[in-house]
Formats: sequence, structure tokens, C-alpha cells
Amino acid sequence: MKTNPHFQDADAFYEQLLDAHAGLSREDSELLNARLILLLANQIGDASVLKACIDAARDMPATPV
Repeated sequence: MKTNPHFQDADAFYEQLLDAHAGLSREDSELLNARLILLLANQIGDASVLKACIDAARDMPATPV
């Protein structure tokens, strides 16, 4: 499982994510995140990798070190 950024132009991705959430209520923002997680999980498609990602996300600090 990759835990470091592994895609081109991380800044552009972050901007797209912020733009997608712009103007949304907290509830709608959370629903967008849930739908995005499900779509990305479909791309991964491996239950053991998904579990490892969930565990890693839970163990990560809330703010970057």
C-alpha cells in the first residue's frame, strides 16, 4: 500500500477537491466525501488493500507532521 503521494500534480488534485466542496453545507460535503470514497474503493477493488488503507488513515496524525 502506498502511503506517500503517488500521483502527478498533487496541488491540482487538492484544488479540484476544494472546488468540489465549495458552497456545500457540511452534510453535503460529507456526502460528497462518502460518494468519492466509494468510487475510489471501486477502482481499488481489493478488500485487503481497502482495509489496510482504512487502518492507515485511522493511524495517521490529524495534521501533517
